[in-house]
Amino acid sequence: MTSAANRPRPRPLLALGALLSALVLALLPVPSATPAAAAADGATDSAVTVTGKKGKYDDFSGLKVTVHQTKDLRSQGVRVSWEGGKPTSEGDFRRDYLQIMQCWGDDPAGPTREQCVFGATGVPVALGTLAQSRSVVAGSGGLASDPEETQYTGANAFVPFRPVGGLPPTTSTKDPTYFGALDTNEQAGARVFAGGSGEVNFEVQDATEAPHLGCGMNTAAAGATPVPRRCWLVVVPRGTHNPDGTDVTRTGEDGTVDGSPLTTTNWAQRMVVPLYFAQVDEFCPAGQAERPTAGSELVTDAVTSWQPKLCSATDSTFAFTQGGEEEARNQVLATTADSPLLGFTVAPVAPQEGAAKVVQAPVAVSGIAVAFFIESPSGVVQKMRLTPRLVAKMLTHSYQKDVSLAQGHAPHLAGNPAFFDEDPEFRKLNPEFPVLQGQPRSLMVPLQSSDTTKLVWNWLQTDAEARDFLAGKADPWGMKVNPYFKDLDLAESTSLTDFPKVDPTVTDALANGTPPLTYTITDLDPYTADLHDGALRTLRGNNNRTIQWQAGDNSPPKLINDAAMWGQRAVLAIVDTASAQRYGLATAALRNADGTFVEPTTATLTAGVAAMRATAADASVLDPDPSRAKGQAYPLTAVAYAAASMDQDTAARTAYAQFIRYAAGPGQTPGLSAGRLPAGYAPLPARQREQAETAADELERGVSGSQSPAGTGGSGGVTSAGDTGGSTGATDSGGTSGGTTEGAAAAGGTGATPPASAPSNGSVPPSSGPQQNIANPAAGITPKEVMGIIRWVLVAVLILGGSAGISGPLMLRLAQRRNP
Repeated sequence: MTSAANRPRPRPLLALGALLSALVLALLPVPSATPAAAAADGATDSAVTVTGKKGKYDDFSGLKVTVHQTKDLRSQGVRVSWEGGKPTSEGDFRRDYLQIMQCWGDDPAGPTREQCVFGATGVPVALGTLAQSRSVVAGSGGLASDPEETQYTGANAFVPFRPVGGLPPTTSTKDPTYFGALDTNEQAGARVFAGGSGEVNFEVQDATEAPHLGCGMNTAAAGATPVPRRCWLVVVPRGTHNPDGTDVTRTGEDGTVDGSPLTTTNWAQRMVVPLYFAQVDEFCPAGQAERPTAGSELVTDAVTSWQPKLCSATDSTFAFTQGGEEEARNQVLATTADSPLLGFTVAPVAPQEGAAKVVQAPVAVSGIAVAFFIESPSGVVQKMRLTPRLVAKMLTHSYQKDVSLAQGHAPHLAGNPAFFDEDPEFRKLNPEFPVLQGQPRSLMVPLQSSDTTKLVWNWLQTDAEARDFLAGKADPWGMKVNPYFKDLDLAESTSLTDFPKVDPTVTDALANGTPPLTYTITDLDPYTADLHDGALRTLRGNNNRTIQWQAGDNSPPKLINDAAMWGQRAVLAIVDTASAQRYGLATAALRNADGTFVEPTTATLTAGVAAMRATAADASVLDPDPSRAKGQAYPLTAVAYAAASMDQDTAARTAYAQFIRYAAGPGQTPGLSAGRLPAGYAPLPARQREQAETAADELERGVSGSQSPAGTGGSGGVTSAGDTGGSTGATDSGGTSGGTTEGAAAAGGTGATPPASAPSNGSVPPSSGPQQNIANPAAGITPKEVMGIIRWVLVAVLILGGSAGISGPLMLRLAQRRNP
């Protein structure tokens, strides 16, 4: 008897099943012409957890601290979290907190206390008088004295910092030779919240940022395989006891622990985690031809990641100089055979008619963000919504205390809120936002002129509310633009490439003395050097303002930085998305053209590219137009282009073509290791990769002739971003919000852009014209298009063949029924 499992299946069903299986295979998505972005290289699987110990006075054996990335490090933010602690005293840092520092040290057992960066913050906070110092007190009976301290004694005993390389140690507790209050990365006080948990983004520094630590410098002998110097992260937990055993919670005590974490008893409680850095010194073979590149900060993180791999993948060493895009365009136009260059820009390079042609290849997708670090008693703020009008208010210093902290010193702003978080418009959008203290809250902006600055102003100008406010119209709550900014034509000008600070208000310095000193808005809210600097200051919780009067020992009085109190820091900055991700910063959700609030992520940046159309000046360059950003499209998305003139010798053109191919190929694979695409970038969509390949081929061939007329798309021009086809890849696991993968593309993670008829509540906005790409006919049919044609031919063949396969058995069965 035949079992059901072994019973022969009817041939028509078998044929039908075969046909359906073949159709499924035939209809699978066609691979991109370039390799799809791969998953992370595993570097984020380097998290390390360490456990505290029972000490002489305080028991930290239940404390567990996790450092979430310990490999492939550079100067960046690293998430450090903990659980099992005792909550920090309410409202201040009097007791029960963590102190975190970075150290060097070649001993496998860990660093000595002399090798640690600590003691420079000078933060006005309710920490003990010695708790943020390198001072130690030996013996017993004195304030925070330590009976275990024997190495450093005397009235002014302190633990000196000894830098790497045998350089001289520091000579006092405030010696700024190697680090000071504005560039130290120490965390003098990290709060433990209710439940015993907490976290911070700790700034680790490689040898570029901190040469006194030397992290990432090659320690191997000449000719040997490089071994980048390992460093250490050290956590010293603080409880309720001073180093001499005094319980500060006892009746009669002040409730505040004292004593440096570097004193012997406190240091014995340390928790140590090794940190492995990427190599930062010479990684290119000697003798290779050096090829200069220069331009937009939007490519800085990507190019510095690609450089080590480009050295080995090509015969060239590519140097990079960051600068403004306009300067880069001028340099490209001035390129000759004797002065080759590859420039990076956002807006197109426009040669004069008859001049040498310039190819422009897309190499990086990123954007501009409003990053913030805001502390409150309940924790660090993670979410914020901003409209264009709110940002316009910040950029024009229209809040009273963005101009002067003194009462009544800004009468021209009377009636306006003191800070942005007191604005009714902000409160309506952010009802859960905590009530903040008196810390600085101005929006930091870069000093340099840039295409990205123009993009921000364009976003404001395409929003009716923001445009009206900039033109002088009050908002619904009566707030008006700072009158000193009203006549700058900020609502209409199309040539804004900087952030002006024109309010001339002068205020007496804090704690003013003799002679009196004053500050202006550039002291209260200083410019940042660039977008990256803004991100770094945000991570440190200090906008570097200098409004505090201080008398010098042997010099005239001066203005110094008055850092915000620990636990009360509030800093915002305009940054690039790569820097925001690098330092683990929270970023605001910005309102786009159809009213959707969107954070910068892989998916929303990809959707932002899909919304773009070609510029009027050059059809090969997409215009970052915020007015088209709808649905899940991020309004401040930008595409960076590599531009190269044909007026270069063959060797230079070939080298730069190799650069473009790497950048648009292997360089688009997200990851932490050298050669990968850093977090904060979205991988190039397939069409932009193909355009880059076409541009590289054209550059290498050295096609003769002058620049193509505008609109012809001489280098694989497009009239729209169109098909973003292919996978955008996955970013490294464990990333923070703002750069984590949200799907292969904006359209539900399929990697394909929805058609123009897709509703605007989806991922990609509808447009006034067709969404598909119109490629340059000169570029020919792409490999993807060829595969598409073959696929549909195969489908037709399968249908015809399958139909025949099914119809034969069915006809026989019908015949059997008619002739039993």
